[in-house]
Amino acid sequence: MAKNENQKLKLYYLYRIMLEKTDDEHGITMPEIIKELERRGITSERKGIYRDFDVLTDEMGIEIIGEKSGRQYFYHVGAKQFELAELKLLVDAVQSSKFITERKSSALIKKITGFASQYEAGQLKRQVHVQGRIKTMNESIYYNVDKIHNAIAENSRIRFKYLQWDVNGKLVPKCVEGTDEVRIYEVSPWALSWDDENYYMIAFDHLSSRIRHYRVDKMDRISLTNEPREGKEQFADFDPAKYAKKSFGMFAGEERKVRIEFPAGLAGVFIDRFGKDIPIHPAPASGAEKGASGISESARYVTTVDVAVSSQFFGWIFALGPDVTVAGPDDVAAEYKAALNETLKKYN
Repeated sequence: MAKNENQKLKLYYLYRIMLEKTDDEHGITMPEIIKELERRGITSERKGIYRDFDVLTDEMGIEIIGEKSGRQYFYHVGAKQFELAELKLLVDAVQSSKFITERKSSALIKKITGFASQYEAGQLKRQVHVQGRIKTMNESIYYNVDKIHNAIAENSRIRFKYLQWDVNGKLVPKCVEGTDEVRIYEVSPWALSWDDENYYMIAFDHLSSRIRHYRVDKMDRISLTNEPREGKEQFADFDPAKYAKKSFGMFAGEERKVRIEFPAGLAGVFIDRFGKDIPIHPAPASGAEKGASGISESARYVTTVDVAVSSQFFGWIFALGPDVTVAGPDDVAAEYKAALNETLKKYN
């Protein structure tokens, strides 16, 4: 690049020098700044750099602070676009996210590190270990998310193939039931939800006239149909967070109001899952009083919550132990009992 062309990039290079080589704990002197610019083929003098500092502060919001130490002034960036603690949080989120591949994680972290000084960058080389985490292997998830957002913005239905794991550990398209013909899904996307470290698209299925969800990393060959979406009425008051709470493991099922009885010591489990506003009352003949102090943790309470009744929901109830019971409705309690008996038969 010619020298005069480098001069045009002076402000950008000065911005990068200050961002990469200074922070609250490390400054740089004016002679060092001039030398760094010269390394990039740019000549400058003090007055010009002072004017550039004003531009960085006034026009770009990059505060440049000068502090005297001994006989010299040291300059450093004050308020940054991202604080170090915020960058650490972003790095941790990227590393611990199951839906981001290892390769993409490394690329994103490298970009995040670009917002830190060379001294702070070392602190961003963090390893976050999440028990049982398995990174997705589908690189296309980023483009899938973008296409779904575009479809929502353009009020368009989408078509796609939906993948599933086979016994050989390969992702293969789902077929029309009873045939070898690959099924093409066509739905109206309305929302994206992140649950259990996976992205889900929540959509209106025209064939069943129901709200359904799909793992974004298992969607393949997404295309917009330019046909207008359906399901506006069903999504008028839709709450993705409430939907995720009801759908255990994002498994679909018939939505029901279910009464669950549990010992007082497990109240926090239900509040964590369904929110602090759920109704909790003493179970009949439990001898407990709501709000009373000194209640035994074995005192029994009951709550009524909206859930999508599925095998995943029953599995969650079972995992809480025999002291947690499905108290109603009777048909849901009977379905849970039948599921337990069916499982028990396998071990007889």
